[in-house]
Amino acid sequence: MRRIATFDTGHQSLELWQSALATEFRVAGAVHAFHHHRRFLTGLAWDLISASALLRPAGPPKSVLMLGLAGGTAFRTLRHLLPGCALTAIDIDPGIVALARKHMALDDLGIEVIIADAYRWLAANRRRFDVVIDDIYLAGRTDVFRPKAWDPRLVAHLRRAVAPGGLLAVNLVTGPGHRSMQSLTRRELRSVFPVLRSLRAPKAMNEVLVAGDDVSTGSALAGFTKQFADRADRRHWREIRVRRLAGVG
Repeated sequence: MRRIATFDTGHQSLELWQSALATEFRVAGAVHAFHHHRRFLTGLAWDLISASALLRPAGPPKSVLMLGLAGGTAFRTLRHLLPGCALTAIDIDPGIVALARKHMALDDLGIEVIIADAYRWLAANRRRFDVVIDDIYLAGRTDVFRPKAWDPRLVAHLRRAVAPGGLLAVNLVTGPGHRSMQSLTRRELRSVFPVLRSLRAPKAMNEVLVAGDDVSTGSALAGFTKQFADRADRRHWREIRVRRLAGVG
């Protein structure tokens, strides 16, 4: 894979890397989006985000809202697994969306894309979705960061967007410099939702938290394995681990 070009979208400096089969967007040295012409999974955070949407006890979602789209990596997997699901995404950066349309076949996924500040949009939103995924990170000089601190108003806006029986999933970067945010997010979600589960994978430097009135166990993912034709995809899918986190107190 080699670097093809560098773009300034107005919100971030992005490098385009390509090989014969794959395309990557890299921001601040990290892969920000990934598109492969033959495979879906990576062993990284996008696999966990996709899997989180499938833990709804009532069955696969009919609607999913993603806050933070980038190149649509996780939605590519969900479109493959759930061809009839209504996918909606909010992203503040029209530049990265345009690049994803040009280099990652974003328009093939049938996503309703809304260009807006996701948290401002959420404050005014009255729509409800079976699954809401918060994957908002911004790029700093040396690392990524969440642009908004947790507070009761933000949690209320997120919960209002979740339909009855639905799920809220939050992607978190882990490791040094991110542990306090990880702990705070766990505490905030446990204070509002009866059930909280964590999704991890061996190579992923992320944790996806899934909250709801109820959240299925990892066994709910097993039935989707056969939908991946590629052996590497099936291996990555089986590597996802789901565990329940203890409640407050």
